[in-house]
Amino acid sequence: MIATLLLAASVFLNGVNIDGVRGQSFEKCRSVRIDDKGNLLLDCPGYQAESTGGSAAAAVVLPSIPVAGASLAPASLSKHYFLVTEQSDGAAAQYDIDVYVNSKWVRKVRSGDEQIVLDITKFLSLGANKLLFAATKRAPKAGPPGSFVRFIVGEGESSGAQVLIDNPLLECKRTAAETDNVNEEFTVQAR
Repeated sequence: MIATLLLAASVFLNGVNIDGVRGQSFEKCRSVRIDDKGNLLLDCPGYQAESTGGSAAAAVVLPSIPVAGASLAPASLSKHYFLVTEQSDGAAAQYDIDVYVNSKWVRKVRSGDEQIVLDITKFLSLGANKLLFAATKRAPKAGPPGSFVRFIVGEGESSGAQVLIDNPLLECKRTAAETDNVNEEFTVQAR
């Protein structure tokens, strides 16, 4: 009975049955789940599989990669993405902000930090990506509304010590006049 249940279970990559695929590793999966039928469900953005018809065990093609023994690589991005901070009397803004990309902690930005320019391309996958800014107020009282910390995320290029963002995708701003902890989530389409 147990052997029958094990043989009936299948492996699915992003909704496509990949039974028969061997010698592959999948990194940066968003989730791995076993359903009530024993099927292993892999949610891995940046990977693609398609059924070629016929029996499920031999009907999988991983585009542009031979199935037998090849390593499966995530699709690469054609653009570079940067996170840039700006603070106006940042220490007075009284916010520390944790930055998460696709549920992974990237870094903490503290009130009063110098400007940060960070290439976040390696944290992104092709398609939709979630960015979360978790702002924690350091002091319970409001300050001057002109004191702020701002985050800009966009597509751009780096040249030496300079970064030029030619396509801003999002802006997140906290001011000292605010008193609450705030979590803001954004979706960015990476290409």
